[in-house]
Amino acid sequence: MSHPNPLLADDTLPAFAQILPEHVEPAIDALLADYRAGIDALVAPGAPRDFGHVMLTQERLEQRLARAWAPVSHLHAVADSEALRKVYGPAEEKLTEHAIELGQNRELYAAVQALAAAADFAALPRPERALVEHALRDFRLSGVALEEPARSRFRAIGVELSRLSTEFSNAVLDASEAWHEHVTDERDLAGVPESGRAVLRQYAEDQQLDGYLVTLKQPSVQAVLTYADNRGLRERVYWAYQTRASDQGPDAGKFDNGARIERIMALRHEAAQLLGFANAAEESLATKMAASPTEVLEFLHDLAVRAKPVAQRELARLREFASTELKLDNLESWDVGYAAEKLRQRDYALDEEQLKPYFPLPAVIDGLFGLAEKLYGITLAVREGVDVWHPGVRYYDVRDAAGRVFAGVYVDLYARNGKRGGAWMDVCRARFDDGEHMQLPVAFLTCNFAPPTEGKPALLTHDDVLTLFHEFGHGLHHLLTEIALPSIGGIDGVEWDAVELPSQFMENFGWNREALDLFARHWQTGERLPDELFERMLAARHFHAGLFLVRQLEFALFDFLLHLEYDPAQGARALAVLEDVRKQVAVLHPPAWQRFPHGFSHIFAGGYAAGYYSYLWAELLSADAFGAFEQRAAEGGSVIDRATGERFRREFLAVGASRPALESFVAFRGRKPEPEALLRSHGLA
Repeated sequence: MSHPNPLLADDTLPAFAQILPEHVEPAIDALLADYRAGIDALVAPGAPRDFGHVMLTQERLEQRLARAWAPVSHLHAVADSEALRKVYGPAEEKLTEHAIELGQNRELYAAVQALAAAADFAALPRPERALVEHALRDFRLSGVALEEPARSRFRAIGVELSRLSTEFSNAVLDASEAWHEHVTDERDLAGVPESGRAVLRQYAEDQQLDGYLVTLKQPSVQAVLTYADNRGLRERVYWAYQTRASDQGPDAGKFDNGARIERIMALRHEAAQLLGFANAAEESLATKMAASPTEVLEFLHDLAVRAKPVAQRELARLREFASTELKLDNLESWDVGYAAEKLRQRDYALDEEQLKPYFPLPAVIDGLFGLAEKLYGITLAVREGVDVWHPGVRYYDVRDAAGRVFAGVYVDLYARNGKRGGAWMDVCRARFDDGEHMQLPVAFLTCNFAPPTEGKPALLTHDDVLTLFHEFGHGLHHLLTEIALPSIGGIDGVEWDAVELPSQFMENFGWNREALDLFARHWQTGERLPDELFERMLAARHFHAGLFLVRQLEFALFDFLLHLEYDPAQGARALAVLEDVRKQVAVLHPPAWQRFPHGFSHIFAGGYAAGYYSYLWAELLSADAFGAFEQRAAEGGSVIDRATGERFRREFLAVGASRPALESFVAFRGRKPEPEALLRSHGLA
């Protein structure tokens, strides 16, 4: 059914080419008015108090809103413009206000409570009970029990936090796009491989410049900091990148997120206390597997005790190598990636550039889809003629073994202007069985790889391959759900520290010979990845594992302690907290002007506040889950084992949040997770 406003059309997929900034406000206003009217009818005296009326009505209203907002929110991330920003911020504030208002609606809360208290509640199917239980918990976390003025204050905090988070990520994007360095003399890029130079040449062409353009886009930063012999250039790129959106660096003060960090932390703390929690860290654990802040800190500190001595040895060796072989007596932060790459090449004769020809992006995609077919019996096929936001985007239908389309995914893989950095999976449509019609799940899969250049396909680093596998793992969690209630289907409602399990699980296949043989072929000769190159890759797998882990621990502890120990009298103390954490776990201390927190979008503009530890927590779960597949191989079977894959799909991917993640893990593995699995996966056991 077409509609003059494409955001209000009831189409299966968004009409991206028709969506204009001026459609956003009227669509959101109309949908919110409908939503409020729908809730008023739901809670009206004499209205039924059964599951269909109380819960499905809410899911239906929520999905109508999500169908309009998902494409807008996605365009804000992948095709940003001044005009879109102008309408995006105010619309997001309205949505936040609406969500909190809904969460504080006592008549609605009473209707859901009545459902939970009914005699036949225990007889409802497990997913339906889970939906009700989640809803009651979310009411409590929205301040449903608060009295005035606390109630209105809580709502105002939510709206302001939503605005600040958008401003934070806008500032990071603007600061990233504001800095570049035009290089006309190729000698200044000595050491940067041809594939890296081709990307920088492309950036220059995009701006109608000759030569090369060094930018703060991920492929550029990576190429310079890993390979450029020019130490001054490395320092300038590091300086610009590590001071983005702060009071330091080339644009000092211009996009500064400092005041936003202060305000965000103050508001989060106030909101947590209004709800009766001691701090925002405690509040965050209400929706996680970890039971208490003590459990999280013990987990992180235990890892630090094991990882730090390894990291110290690795750093000492790197310093010695840098001094004797590279004549760098003082190893600075902008030298570490460069020196590490040289040491890795010396010790393992392994250079990422040797691997890249074996990872042409089209083949990696085919291999990844082939792996999903072998594990889960699904196939992905391009569908032509789907409306997309950029010519480089592809849409795939996902089919089951009988050839029936049951899901879809948009794939957008290359870095470009106006697109947020990093890689992520997001929801376009959730699976929803409305009784009247079935809405199929659709995902957005987004990466920022270096695009193809002059007659060459895009060639990925092995790290890029792992990133793609990771995001596709999130995608499978969303696409393979068998729960038709959106609020607890796919990734929705899953404990935040377990949500990374399916994504990190998929990365393991990127290290497996059998899986690599599905796609790792030289883009020109078709030759498979040579055994000796694969052996060197495996040998180098745990190269600097200690340094990697202490860095992850630094981020996780900084985030958690920032929220746990916040004191309104002292303010956020972000740099002081970071310094304390570094004294505990870091082995390498960056320069005093480094401003890592100011660009830490995960916790200030993403969903990871007091939850960054989830990456390590879920990595333990995923390493242990993958152990079931390794066991099959050890018994003479294949690591790509269909029966084990089907069991993982059935017990974990398909059930969403219809039961606790730990229960799903035990159902798959036959026991609770074992901490040793994480250390083994890093070669530290």
